[in-house]
Amino acid sequence: MEPARLMTNRTAIVIGAGFGGLTLAIRLQSAGIDTTLVEGRDRPGGRAYMWEKDGFTFDAGPTVITDPDCLAELWRLSGHDMAQDVTLMPVSPFYRLNWRDGTNFDYSNDEAALRAEIAKLDPGDVAGYERFCDYAAGVYEEGYRKLGSVAFLDFASMIKAAPSLAKYQAWRSVYSVVASHVKNEKLREAFSFHTLLVGGNPMKTSAIYALIHKLEKDGGVWFAKGGTNRLVHGMATHFERLGGTLRLGDAVTRIETYGDKATAVHTASGWRGEADAIATNADLMHSYRDLLGHHPRGIKQADKLGQKRWSPSLFVLHFGIKGSWPGIPHHMILFGPRYEGLLTDIYDHGVLPQDFSLYLHHPTVTDPSMAPDGHSTFYALAPVPHMGKLPIDWDQFGHAYAERILDEIQHRLIPDIRSRIVTRFHYAPSDFGRDLNAHMGSAFSLEPLLTQSAWFRAHNRDDVIPNLYLVGAGTHPGAGIPGVVGSAKATAALMLDDLR
Repeated sequence: MEPARLMTNRTAIVIGAGFGGLTLAIRLQSAGIDTTLVEGRDRPGGRAYMWEKDGFTFDAGPTVITDPDCLAELWRLSGHDMAQDVTLMPVSPFYRLNWRDGTNFDYSNDEAALRAEIAKLDPGDVAGYERFCDYAAGVYEEGYRKLGSVAFLDFASMIKAAPSLAKYQAWRSVYSVVASHVKNEKLREAFSFHTLLVGGNPMKTSAIYALIHKLEKDGGVWFAKGGTNRLVHGMATHFERLGGTLRLGDAVTRIETYGDKATAVHTASGWRGEADAIATNADLMHSYRDLLGHHPRGIKQADKLGQKRWSPSLFVLHFGIKGSWPGIPHHMILFGPRYEGLLTDIYDHGVLPQDFSLYLHHPTVTDPSMAPDGHSTFYALAPVPHMGKLPIDWDQFGHAYAERILDEIQHRLIPDIRSRIVTRFHYAPSDFGRDLNAHMGSAFSLEPLLTQSAWFRAHNRDDVIPNLYLVGAGTHPGAGIPGVVGSAKATAALMLDDLR
């Protein structure tokens, strides 16, 4: 039975149906706010878009689901069960890490197995790993459980959090903290690479992000049956079940204002929707520079955002091939010959190196339904500089870069890969810019530096337009599914309080 509605006769519009927008819309609608979710593309998902080609299902973006309870909570708000719309499947190992010398390291939350993996590389680092686990548990408690879904609206809130941040030396990088506990370089890479999944350089991202290790260890790593797109579809289905309105294929072109109040949104089709509150899950720069470009706040904030450091982009090669590959796990990290040097090239120098590290996604080993019988679905992802640092023509260069990635996979995993390919395509920084209005093609919004986190990140409620709210990777706490779901929880709390 559904709980009693909290509010009626209040309206909200959420711009953008990515994970942040969907989560926020569900929370508002569950509370009785009449909510309209407006999405420019033909289906919801944002970075979690999908394609179906030649019988293969390809997820565009996030494929690692952690903290499944933060998602299940969205159904519990209205007395429902996520299982009626989404089936989550456990993934084990979480990742297989592979180096060019043939070393494999299976990363999981099976503590005995993981300690054995560590001991194979360096028995002396087992004790150091245990100390790192204690550290990760501490920052998880302070940085995720206590602060992960709480808005930082003023500097006083940052001062209040400062003792905890200082206790865990948040100014240090994830890599430096890992390195202080384990000596083996491969293990240092194994326990620090996670920040790359949220757009952060392990050499510079705050050590607070070590909490990802604890998040995975406690909650596991999961995959939605049918692909991440089925989780998105389930969220959209649930939103509409609650009475929400999902408006697809009609991009918002302007947020209308009257004085310092947001009053309505305008879309490409000519539709105009009024609401008591407006929230945007669109790209941060796009929201201010383009949707609010007519307002002094939009102009000023866009100028500030232009001075920030933005996360790099991604080059993603999708391919469907003949054959099944039970020996290739769901998630693999194929490390290149360099680690720090490669990251410096991508994040600082803006060059496209000859070498690369790849994340290989192989969903059919968990869910064979994502490919025709006897076939497999893959994608290979390489971090690359955003277009502000590397303004090359990806439409011209993309094919050659894809060939280099295939060469690497051929050399390390599938010797006859080219003869097996049934279908393939790639997604480049220019596509992030075109399809998602992503500033400079950034795949993760603002880089997760300490100086761009919490209060220093875009606020969940705008400082000047009090009924305009932000949600998604550009707001606190940041990118990744738990991050944007947490941002939506923080933003929803503000909106519901303001709309009372």
